[in-house]
Amino acid sequence: MTVIKINAITVPEGSGDELAQRFAARAGAVDGQEGFEGFELLKPTDDRNVWLVVTRWADQASFDAWVASPGFAHGHRGADKPTESGAPVSVSAELWSYEVAGGSAG
Repeated sequence: MTVIKINAITVPEGSGDELAQRFAARAGAVDGQEGFEGFELLKPTDDRNVWLVVTRWADQASFDAWVASPGFAHGHRGADKPTESGAPVSVSAELWSYEVAGGSAG
């Protein structure tokens, strides 16, 4: 059964573009990981400051293997590096876990 992992990242005002650029620089890095099914970076369109990184995995073991991989470590190295202005790119992150319980193919 597909599992969904959502990294909810709280981003200070003015740091969202930097966050998006960092993700763009690593685009495709997880694509070849066994069990990986998809990825989206969701930017808020209202007054929220939480961006969502949504990934889909074939199962929990596939996600765990990714987290334990050198590719994961490489992709997250420097995540705490501030923007050029010295502002942090994020102030917190929370991992949420879900499984698909219903929906449509639409």
